[in-house]
Amino acid sequence: MEISKISYLGELRTEARHLKSGETFITDAPLDNQGKGEAFSPTDLLATSLGACMVTIMGIAARTHGIPIGKIEISVSKFMASNPRRVEKIGLILEIEDRGYTDHQKNLLETAGRNCPVAKSLHPDLVQEVQFIYQ
Repeated sequence: MEISKISYLGELRTEARHLKSGETFITDAPLDNQGKGEAFSPTDLLATSLGACMVTIMGIAARTHGIPIGKIEISVSKFMASNPRRVEKIGLILEIEDRGYTDHQKNLLETAGRNCPVAKSLHPDLVQEVQFIYQ
């Protein structure tokens, strides 16, 4: 199923358009790879997609199991390797508003997040370092 169209704008920049909604975003090559670093790079999107997918699936699990879910903020870090150039590690820190979750509820949410489709689609050599902080 076709979901998007991407146009190369020149100067190592692209514009992606979501076909159903018409929403767009720009990508730019990062400063350390000949770019301007003025927008998300494709590898930034990869790392960010992992966090967004995790919290989405956690939300679905919370809804399914009647677990109240509040504010969640995720700090995303990306670590690059060379030869070949690739993302070697993604670090995620999930700061979760604690609603008095039981250990069972925390485990359910964390398991759901760790098993999101993006996490399961990434190469096993890519390290996914995830921390859940309840506050």
